[in-house]
Amino acid sequence: MENVFIRKIPLPFGVRAFTVPDAQGDYNVYINEKLSFEQQKKSLEHEMKHIINGDFQKETTAVEIEKNTV
Repeated sequence: MENVFIRKIPLPFGVRAFTVPDAQGDYNVYINEKLSFEQQKKSLEHEMKHIINGDFQKETTAVEIEKNTV
């Protein structure tokens, strides 16, 4: 893992957060600014699990990855 950049932005209802790896190997985590502080924290923790688990390098579906993310 290189750098992790966290940004709060307005996202559509139902989208809590998502992560996009960039060409430099850094991770850009986007958190829905409309969520409560507690939900933002939980969403960030969830996204960090994906980064730590190397999920962006896995050759499987997002559905399968989400099933295995605790």
